[in-house]
Formats: sequence, structure tokens, C-alpha cells
Amino acid sequence: MISSLYSFLYSFALAVGMVVSLPYWLFQMARHGKYRAGLAERLGRVPARLQVGNELVIWVHAVSVGEVLAVAGLVEELRRRSPEHRIFVSTTTDTGQALARKRFGEEKVFYFPMDFGFAIRPYLRALRPRMVVLAETEFWPNFIPLAHSSGARVAVVNARISDRSWPSYRRFRRLLRRLLAHVDLFLAQTQEDATRLRDIGAGTERVRVAGNLKFDIPVPASPAIVESVRSAIAGGRPVLVCGSTVEGEEPLLLKAFENLLVQHPRAVMILAPRHPERFPVVATLLEQMSIRFRRRSAWKGEALAGGVFLLDTIGELAALYALADVAFVGGSLVPRGGHNIIEPAQYGVATVVGNHTENFRDIVSLFHSRDAVRVVGPAELPLVLMELLANDAERRGLGRRAAETIRSQVGATARMADALMELMARP
Repeated sequence: MISSLYSFLYSFALAVGMVVSLPYWLFQMARHGKYRAGLAERLGRVPARLQVGNELVIWVHAVSVGEVLAVAGLVEELRRRSPEHRIFVSTTTDTGQALARKRFGEEKVFYFPMDFGFAIRPYLRALRPRMVVLAETEFWPNFIPLAHSSGARVAVVNARISDRSWPSYRRFRRLLRRLLAHVDLFLAQTQEDATRLRDIGAGTERVRVAGNLKFDIPVPASPAIVESVRSAIAGGRPVLVCGSTVEGEEPLLLKAFENLLVQHPRAVMILAPRHPERFPVVATLLEQMSIRFRRRSAWKGEALAGGVFLLDTIGELAALYALADVAFVGGSLVPRGGHNIIEPAQYGVATVVGNHTENFRDIVSLFHSRDAVRVVGPAELPLVLMELLANDAERRGLGRRAAETIRSQVGATARMADALMELMARP
């Protein structure tokens, strides 16, 4: 009775919040096209392409691109170990959806339903999942209990509690305890994440430390774009790749690049804003600063030496880190929590981040403890970039230690697959 009341109050509050914020969502749809794709699926309309007969089903949910990349190896391992199961993957974002369809096949991928019973139940009836796997920290108050009550085992893999979320979770842990009781298994990234999960109500016996799937993501196959850009750079050196940048960072990075051009007039910056709707904004900024640049979407192979290559496409950044002398990973010079530094580290590239890396605290702390990353503030950024580019031994050593750190952490995929297979085998 109490659980039903909580569910009703949560659903009511969620509905009110959506109505109040409706103008914002409509604006985003009209201006950027965001959230329009898959709207019917999000509201509970199961797409006809998800054909399920008498097959056993595993449902994996990965929010966006980072989570899709992280779980891809786990999905393949589960398929290998349990070929009698059909694995479906849901995502929340459009970019995650596009990547998941490319990786797993359109007929196995769909948009995650909104957290309302009327949107969730059609998927549970259609898929009848034997197990539901949620990536990272997806604590949906309606979805988790409904999935569990449908008979599915529920697991959270790569589980983490970020520094930003931690105070809020602790404040509401009495309510969270009721919700987390519906999760059969938590596979945490670190011991600290496991401790935090237990503290907010996850049963001790249901929490294990299994590592971070992101360390197991293989180096992406080199697409044609990498060789094309390599040829276009020609004698243009050094190459600075700035990935996943957010609002407020590009002016700082471009000022540093202007300084770099004084000493290295053929230098190249590959600049990849995090969010597609900001591509035109960054192009305008480059025009205003009178910096020579090419947009990837309009590029036809022209020389890139002595300017910026604006990567206004999705899915190409990870492979282009291979061309970098130094990489900067964004979301970290401003308080946005940072982004994943593993992609450049896999190539042995010297990597720099800002000092706002709360979302990846454990990864950054590990790298920092091994002198495998540089953490800087906005004022230090230009000087650190210049020093690394001027000192070959220091730059190469930093990159070498980053690659060694990656190799020391692999194995989470196998550990999680073991645990999930064991969970499904329970009576």
C-alpha cells in the first residue's frame, strides 16, 4: 500500500514537472530537433521491429553514447555465453540510439520508455525479459519495481555514485532503500561506490565490486576519416585534439591555440563540441575570433595545417584521438563534471583535463596517482600545453604511463558476465 502511494506521488510529481516544463521541451524539439525522435516509443508504443516469439530475452539499458560503448563488450559476452537469449538494448538519447543501432542492429534497439507505468508495461509485456540490466546509476522509481514484479532479475552494472549525486541520495536514502530492494545485484566500479550503495540502502549481499567496463572498451577500428585527416594535416604539427567540449571551454581553448600558433604556425586543433546543437555556435565563435577553420561536415579533403578542424559529426572523435600529440578532454574546465579520459589514453596520448572531473573522479584519481594525466585550471592551461609540446620526453612519458594504466585495469567485462550468468541461474 505504501509503495503504491509512493509510486502515485512520484508519477504525479513527474507529470506535473513535465507539464510545467513543456515549453522548454517544445522549444528544444523545434529548434534542435531534440527528443522528437522516438517520442511514440518513449510513450509506450512498442515498435513493430522488436519481434519476440518464444525466445528468452535480456533487456540492457544504456543511457547515451558512453554507456553504449561501455556495455557493448558485455552484450557480446552475454550473447556468446548464452546464445539462447535474445538481447535488446534501449537508450535515452538520440546519439546513443544511433550508435546502438549501428552496433547491435536496428531490430534490437529502441528508446527507453518514460518512467510512467502506462509507458513501461507495454515493453514488459512484449519482451517478457528474464533479466533487465541497467548501466551505471539508473534508479527509476517506477521502472525498477515494475520490471522486478514482472519476474525479471534486475541488475545494475558499472554502478557508481558520483560526488555530485551523493548528497542527494543520502538525503533521500529512506525512500531509496525501498526502491533498491527491487534490484537483485549491483556490480560497482570501485570499493567507494560499493560503500556508498550500501549506505543508501542496497543490501550488502547484493553489492559487489567488479571494476569499470570502460577500461575494456577496445581501441576503435580506424575509419577512413583518420587516414584522410592524417593526409590533410601533412606537415602540420603539433596536433591538439580537444574532445567533448562544453559551453565556456571553447574560448579558453581557442585562446591557448592562438598562443600555440605563434610558435607553431602549422599547428592543428581538432575541436569536437560535446553536444550537436552547439556546432553552429562554435563555428560562429571561430569566425568571430578570425581563426582559420574547416567544418568536418563540409570538408572535402583540403589541407588543415595552421587551423582548426571543427568535428561537427557524431562518432568520429574516439578514433581521431590517435592523431593527437596532446589531447584535452572537456567538460572539466567549467563545473560540468568532466568526461571520459580513457579514449585518448588507449592510444598513449598525453592527456590534459580541467579540475572539474567529479563524474570521473576514480578514473582521474587513478591516472593522477600514476602521473598519467595533467589536471589544470583555466589559467594554467596554455602554459601546460606549451610545456608538453616543447618537451618530447615528458609528453611521451605521460602518454606511455596512461596506456600502461589502461592495461592494468582490464577484466571487468568477464567479471560482470560471470555475475550476471550466476544471477540468471538462481532458482
